Parts: sequence; structure tokens; C-alpha cells
Amino acid sequence: MLRFCLARIVMAIPTLVIVAVAVFVLIRLIPGDAAQLMLGDLATPAALADLRASLGLDRSLFVQFGIWVGNLLSGDLGISISTGQPVLPLVWDRFLISARIVVAAVFFASVVAVPAGMIAAWRQNRTPDLVLVSAATLLVSIPSFWLGLLLLIFFGVKLEWLPVVGYVDIGTDWRSGLLYLVMPILTLFLHEIGVLMRMSRASTLEVLRLDYITHARAKGLRESSVMIHHAFRNAFGPTWTLIGLVMGNLLGGIAVVETVFTIPGLGRLLVDAIFSRDYPVIQGCLLFVAVVYVAVNLVIDLCYPFFDPKVAAE
Repeated sequence: MLRFCLARIVMAIPTLVIVAVAVFVLIRLIPGDAAQLMLGDLATPAALADLRASLGLDRSLFVQFGIWVGNLLSGDLGISISTGQPVLPLVWDRFLISARIVVAAVFFASVVAVPAGMIAAWRQNRTPDLVLVSAATLLVSIPSFWLGLLLLIFFGVKLEWLPVVGYVDIGTDWRSGLLYLVMPILTLFLHEIGVLMRMSRASTLEVLRLDYITHARAKGLRESSVMIHHAFRNAFGPTWTLIGLVMGNLLGGIAVVETVFTIPGLGRLLVDAIFSRDYPVIQGCLLFVAVVYVAVNLVIDLCYPFFDPKVAAE
């Protein structure tokens, strides 16, 4: 177990190095002079020179990369050009907002989708299977932004049950804050439940064809006992991996949902930084999202032995 964990942690280090290099290079590949774009066309040559010097743009790329890595190791992601705030606290505060939505949506989707997928596999080609598969396919096919708009119109405009525009932090007023988070969480919940249900069904079908399941049934065990105690742990492994991928993708790609519901999360911060040409914030957001994605999948790998008996045996 310890050897497995150490191997996964060591494998994550080169990934983080590659991510840091990729983020640095992508920002430098943006056309135009970064200082000129930040200050505008009316900037004086002296102001441009001062900004280039402060950002290190007047040095070689290798020197810039070394300075940037040194700042990263000390927790310094730079200063926002638009707001003048340090990038790391700004990104962290917005990430906490996005994380509340994503973690809640993925958790509830997993709780519903995994049992539903197992039921569909157990009743393959029968009415429950056809109903569940059709619902999953429909939910996967609906774009998240369109689904969010439908919920917004129905629950916010027609029924007036939930607020339509704005955001209240849970720490300030937890009741109002929860009301503002209901529709974003529901949107991601409905969209991801189809993906997880299909994976759960496919992995359960594969396990149910194995010999040890036939042997368990031949011993006279009840079908519920076979599904829960014999099929679940082996079938849950691929779904657990997909849960990690879904969570990582949502943390980095939630910008559309946050824009629809005016949630000031990490995705919205990245979009606003792109429009305002705030390169330190763009660079910080991209790096932070990549690190979170790697960290989430590392945690998923480290938890794998608890769900997959084959990994635990190895």
C-alpha cells in the first residue's frame, strides 16, 4: 500500500513540472506586446518600460521562467493588473466558491448514478434498463448552459422559488447563500448524472459476466447480496476513476455555468481576466486549475485500493 502511494506521488511530480512549463509558454505565445495590451494605446514609452521591467519582460525567456518558478515556490503568483490584488488569494477565494458547487454536484450525482447504473445492468434489456439508459442519454445530450437557462426560467422566472441574478456568500448569510447555489448545483448534477450512470452500468455488466458472480448465485445467495457484496466493489473502480476526471474537468470548466448564474467563481474570474488582458491572473488561474486537476486525480489514485480489491491485493 505504501509503495503504491509513493509511486503515484512520484508520478505526479513530472506532470506538475510539464504543466508549469506549458502554462508559461502558452502565455508567452499570445500575439502582441503584453505590456502594450495591458496599458493600452495611449501609454507612454516610460510607462511601457517600467511595466516590462516590473514583469521581467525585458529579460530572456529562461531568466523569466527561473524568476517565475522561484516566485511560485514562495507562493507568489504575481499582482492582478486590473484590481491590484495578489493573484493567489484572489484565485483561492474564487476557487472555494467553485469547489462548493462542483463537489456538491458530483457527490449527489454519484450517490444517484452509481445505484441507478447497477440497477440498469441488473435488469438489462428490460423496462428499468431502457428507462434509465434513455434518461442518461438525454441528460448527456443537453448542453449545460442550455439546461441552466431552462432551470433559470422555470424556477426563477415562472415559479419565483429561487433568485435569478446575483450571489450571496454562505459565510455571510447561509440561507440566502444556499438558495443562490441550488440551480448551479442542480444543473451540473443533472448533466453529470448521465455520464456516471452509463459508466456504472457498463462496468457492472462486465463484472456480472465473471465466473465468481455465477458461483455466488449458484451458492443460493440473494440477488441483493450478490450485487452489494460481490459486484459493487469490482464494478465501482472505473466509475471512481471517472468521478475524479469529472470533478477535475468541472473545476476548470465551470465558467459557462457560472456565467449563466452570475456566480463569481474561478471560471468566471478566468473569463473576466481574458477579456481584460490581465495576464498574471490568467497565468495564475491556468496553473491553479492544472494543479487542482492533478491533485484530484492523485487523491483518486490513492483511494483506489479501498475500492478495487485487485489493486489492494497487488
